[in-house]
Order: sequence, then structure tokens, then C-alpha cells
Amino acid sequence: MSLKAISAKDAASLDKDLMDMGGWSLDQLMELAGLSVSQAVWKVHPPSKGKNVLVVCGPGNNGGDGLVAARHLAQYGYTPSVYYPKEGKNELYQRLKTQLHSLSVPFTTDFASALSSTTFVVDAIFGFSFGGPLRAPFGEIVSQIESSSVPVLSVDAPSSWDIQSGPPKEGPGAKFMPQALISLTAPKPCVQYYRGRHFIGGRFLTKSIADKYGLDCPQYPGIEQVLEIGVDAEGRL
Repeated sequence: MSLKAISAKDAASLDKDLMDMGGWSLDQLMELAGLSVSQAVWKVHPPSKGKNVLVVCGPGNNGGDGLVAARHLAQYGYTPSVYYPKEGKNELYQRLKTQLHSLSVPFTTDFASALSSTTFVVDAIFGFSFGGPLRAPFGEIVSQIESSSVPVLSVDAPSSWDIQSGPPKEGPGAKFMPQALISLTAPKPCVQYYRGRHFIGGRFLTKSIADKYGLDCPQYPGIEQVLEIGVDAEGRL
């Protein structure tokens, strides 16, 4: 199965429509997105492969999705830890942190040590709004993830990639190819450069909004929040 891609501009507009016209709150969208991420982790890296999962969060909504995912992973029986070098200022992120503290999920400040001792990484640094270049400390973080042998799931796009044109020509992220990618709501154009396991998640797309943006409504099986799909970056870009 393949789905059409959506541009960063349309993705932002779609989220606004969901909230303004569809009655969704940012909290709800982030909760379902993070739940999808956690389920994708379970599919590509079940606890039998190693319970230590390092969730690397950026300062925006992509990082918020990572915080939600870390909470669900803790509830599933993983041992997640979070690296959150530049915290988001929205009060929502602080509440997500409180929820993790209540579950005794640690926040680490030593990224290199955490990376060397984990069995899996969730890259929740930057999503569809990223425009580059990488600012400190994220260039070094991406470089370390890129050079590590630890498997990675990226959320919405591999961090450092341009949403339209894919990986940078040089520098941090130029050779970054995570083992798995979960596109939220719809794939972004950069998926045409991606080679790995690709999932769709975010089970909140309505038919009317999908029709407005020329998208397909994924047919999620049963109670699944994620669906493994192919890649088709043709269509609405």
C-alpha cells in the first residue's frame, strides 16, 4: 500500500483545520500521535529485543509526541529514558514531563552515555516544520545518532532532513537513514528518499479533511494505531 504525500505548508494547515473545524485539541492530537509512535516501536523493536529505549526530543510538537510515546513505552514494560536538551515552552510539555516523572522515567543530560547504553532510539527532534540548518546542540546529536549502530525510529521525518528535498548534501544527517520511519497523518515529500520500514500513524484524519487535501484515509486494521505502508511521494506536494 502507498499513500500520497503532503507538503509542510498543507500539513500545518491540516492540523489547524482539525482544531478549528474538527473540534480537536493539540493535547488530543499529540496523544494519538505519541500513541502511534509507541506502537510503531513495539512492531519494529519489541521488548524481547531490548527494553532500553532512548527518546530524543526536540523543543516543538515533534518532541511532545516523543514525550507521549515515552509514557506509553513505560506502560508497555520498556525502560525508556528521555534526552530533552531544549525544552518546549508550552505548558503542555511541562505536564507531559510531570507525567513521566510520575512513572519514574529518567531525563538524562549525558547523551553520549545514554546512546551507548540503549538498545533503540526514537528520533523525535524535528518534524514537518523543520527548515534547517541544524542549530546547536542538535547537529552534534544527529551526528552521534548517525554514526551509532543503534537502530532508530524517526517521527514524521528523519531529523536534519529537509521535508521537501530529503537528506542534506553534507554535514550532520547527510548519511542518516533510520531503520524505521513513522509518518503522522500523511507522508511528507522527503519519503521518496527514504529506504526502510515506513509506517503511517495518527488515527484522526476525517474524510472531509482528507478530501480537502487530496489525501487517502488509511484503512487501519482493527484497533491498530499504525499501518506499515509503502512510499509514494507523488500527488499533493
